[in-house]
Amino acid sequence: MERFRSNGMIRKPQRLGAVVPGEAAAAPARRGSVLIAVLVVVAGLSLATYAFTYLLLAEATGAQAFAEAAEARQAAESGIATVVAALYEDTPPEERNLYHDPARFQSIPVDGLTETGPRFSVVATDQGGEGDAPAAVRFGLTDLSGRLNLNTLLQLPVESEEMRREYLMYIPNMTPELADAILDWLDEDDQVREFGAERDDYLALPTPYERTTNGGLKSLDELLLVMGVTPELLYGEDANRNGRLDPNEDDGDQRPPVDNADGVLDRGWAAYLTVSSAERNVRSDGTERINVNHTVMTELYDALEAEFGEDVARFVVAYRLYGPAGGQDGTATVGSGSTGTAGGSRAAAQLGSALGQALAGGGNARITRGGLDLSRPASTQIRSLFDLVGATVEAEVDGVQTELQSPFPDDPNYLQGDFLTVLDALTTTDQSRLVGRINPATAPYEVLMSIPNMTEDLAGAIAAAQVDPADPTAAADRQLARRNPAWPYIEGLATLEQMRAIGPYITGGGDVFEGQVIGVSGSGRIVCRLLFTVDASESAPRILDRLDLTPLGPGIPLTLLQTR
Repeated sequence: MERFRSNGMIRKPQRLGAVVPGEAAAAPARRGSVLIAVLVVVAGLSLATYAFTYLLLAEATGAQAFAEAAEARQAAESGIATVVAALYEDTPPEERNLYHDPARFQSIPVDGLTETGPRFSVVATDQGGEGDAPAAVRFGLTDLSGRLNLNTLLQLPVESEEMRREYLMYIPNMTPELADAILDWLDEDDQVREFGAERDDYLALPTPYERTTNGGLKSLDELLLVMGVTPELLYGEDANRNGRLDPNEDDGDQRPPVDNADGVLDRGWAAYLTVSSAERNVRSDGTERINVNHTVMTELYDALEAEFGEDVARFVVAYRLYGPAGGQDGTATVGSGSTGTAGGSRAAAQLGSALGQALAGGGNARITRGGLDLSRPASTQIRSLFDLVGATVEAEVDGVQTELQSPFPDDPNYLQGDFLTVLDALTTTDQSRLVGRINPATAPYEVLMSIPNMTEDLAGAIAAAQVDPADPTAAADRQLARRNPAWPYIEGLATLEQMRAIGPYITGGGDVFEGQVIGVSGSGRIVCRLLFTVDASESAPRILDRLDLTPLGPGIPLTLLQTR
C-alpha cells in the first residue's frame, strides 16, 4: 500500500502512458526523424557526387576535345609541310601535278600508316563544285598566276594613266571610283586620280584614318581599307570561303549570307585578284637561263652557240643587232627598251658593246662571231621569245647583206615539241623572279582582259577552251600539257602576231600557290581548316601567310576527308 500512498492520499494505479489529470501530457516518441535526416544527408552527398562526377566528365570531355583539336591542327600543319616538300622536289614543272592529285593530297594519314589516325587533305580554293558532289572537289593547289596581281598594275604599259583604270574594269562589280581608289592606294604620290581618293579623303571620313602605305599591297584583305571596298565586294556570297556553292549561299535572304539565288556562286574579287603571283626565272633543273637581251654581244653569242649551235647564236644576235626585217608586230625596237619583263635599253646595249670592244683589246677592234660584227651596238630588245618564231633578219654577214631565217619555225608541231627546250633555256631578263605574268590556262575571261594587247575575241576563245573543273582528274592532265604558254597558238586560238603581242605578259604557270588544308582528328569529330599561300619562286619555298578558317566549318563533306 505504500506504493500508492502520497501526501496521505491513496492513488490508484495508472496505466502506462495515461494522462494524470492536472499534469501536462508527455511528448510522444519521434522514431522517424533520424531516418529523414539520414536521407537528406545521403541526397546531398549524392548530388555533390553527381556534380563532381559531371565536372570530371566535362573536364575529361574538354581535355579530349582540346587534345583532338590540337591533333587536327597538327594534321593541318603536316599538310602544309607536305605541300612545301612537294615544291622542293626536282620534278620538272611540266611533269609535276599540283592541280589535282588525290593520292598525295586527299585524306592522307599523318604517320603514313594508321588508317584510323589523324589525317589531312589539301583542297584547292577554286573548286567550283556544288553541294556535296564529290567529283567537283579538287585536291590540289591554286596557281595564283591565274589572277591579276594588283601590285603590277602600275608597271603595265598604257598610253595614258586613265587607260590604266581599264585593266580593272572587267572585274565584276568594279566601278571607275573603286578602280581609281585602288590605283591611288597603290601609287606613291598623293595626287588624286579622276575618280580616286588620297590621304585627305581618308582623313575626312567619319572615322578617319591615315593610309598605312603608298605602295604595294601586303595582302588582299588590305583592300578593305580602300575607300568604297566592302567585304561583300571582296568575298561575294562565299560565306565559308570554300569555293563551293552551298545551300545557304543560294537561297536569297532566307539565311546568311544574302545572295541572289541564281544558282551561281559569286566568289567576289578574291577569285580574280592577288598580290603574290610570281615565277622563278630559271630552267626546270634550277640552273641559270640565257638572257637574250644580254648587253655584251660576245658573251650572248658564245652562250647561245654552246647551248644550241651556230645557227641559233647567229640569228638571235643578228636580231638584236639589226632587228626583224621590215619590222614585225609586237616587238620593241630601237632605243625603246621594253616594259614589263624584257628590261634593257639602247644605252645598256651600247655600254655592253663598248665593254665587249674593251675586252677584245681596244675600242677600234672589230669583233666577229659567225660573220657578224659584234662591235656595233644592239638596236633591238626582244620582248618575248615569240618574237623570234618565224622571223626574218637582214644582216651583214662576212661583209655581205644576208637574209637570215629563224631557226624557230612558225610550226605548231615545233612549238609543241622542240620549242619547249628553248622556252626552258632562254629568258628576256636577268631578274631572278618574274612577277605578275598571267596563265591563260587558268585565268577567267575578266582576268585575261587585263593582259595588255588582249582582245575580247581572243580572251573569249581562250576562256571557252579552258578545262572543265567539274572533272578535276581529266583537267589535271590537260593543265600539265598547257604548261607550254604557246598552247593558244598551237590549238589555233591565237595568231602568231597575237602571241607576240601578249607574249611578255603570259606564262605557262607560276610558282606561288594558294590552298586550304583540312586536318581531321583520329576520331573524325574535330576539324581544323587553314587557308595558306606558299611561294616557291625563290630558292626555297616559304609560307607567305596562313589564315584559320576553322570557325567556318570543314568546307567540304567530311566523308571526303576521312576516306579516299
